[in-house]
Amino acid sequence: MINPEQFRFFSTLVKESSGIALTKGKEYLLESRLNELARVLGMKDINELYKKAKFNPTPKLKEQIIEAMTTNETYFFRDQHPFEALKSNIIPELIEARKSKKQLKFWSAACSTGQEPYSIAIILEEHFPNIKTWRREIIASDISQQAIDKGKDGRFTQVEVNRGLPIQLLIKYFKQQGAFWMIDPKLKKMIRFKKLNLMGPLIGINNIDVIMCRYVLIYFDQDTKKAILNKLVKVLNPGGYLFLGATETPVGLPTNMKRRTFGRATCWQKT
Repeated sequence: MINPEQFRFFSTLVKESSGIALTKGKEYLLESRLNELARVLGMKDINELYKKAKFNPTPKLKEQIIEAMTTNETYFFRDQHPFEALKSNIIPELIEARKSKKQLKFWSAACSTGQEPYSIAIILEEHFPNIKTWRREIIASDISQQAIDKGKDGRFTQVEVNRGLPIQLLIKYFKQQGAFWMIDPKLKKMIRFKKLNLMGPLIGINNIDVIMCRYVLIYFDQDTKKAILNKLVKVLNPGGYLFLGATETPVGLPTNMKRRTFGRATCWQKT
């Protein structure tokens, strides 16, 4: 059983490193994940992990603790409605607005193992053949190096491709390789995976047309949410769009962002 001092120590470490706020009531979550990490590292339990992290820490161990506490729940075309809005409304509008530059740039700001950016790539390839000669770029970032490595690999299990991916798209854009499904190389070429902590500087991220930052802000306190939202808006092109999770409210969103609704999808556009 995790004691109050251990919870304080680990929650402070996670907050300072990632911005994720583990409030009271999250003891079970922290204990279950760190006990599992302790076993993976050959330790007896969370008590041994605590002693190692507090009195003999290494950068690698710190990274492993952050990895363990990062939620990587994701699936293809998650929630469906934002992707419908992209296909039917937003991408056609952006194509018209960007026709002189012939460039579209997307950012999946918490891409996990890659299902979200690959879903965007499938939409572009499947529904917009008229911009195949354009520069189509999708930046996919996450705080977890493990998630980034898996996303970059583009290899998914049968269970993973069964979640949200229509069978016709699976057959068209994936190739079976043993027990896994490999994503089409032409889709991989659109995506640039990189490890990124939203708490830090957004190096290499600018002039974005669509930001997907879904189910991320729920893990931060209000001040951190506001700071991250301000950074996201700064790298968004005028006329660009920001998507948050269906249950997330943009407290502290800059005033130059106006709410837009497309069907059952809600997003915010930079004026």
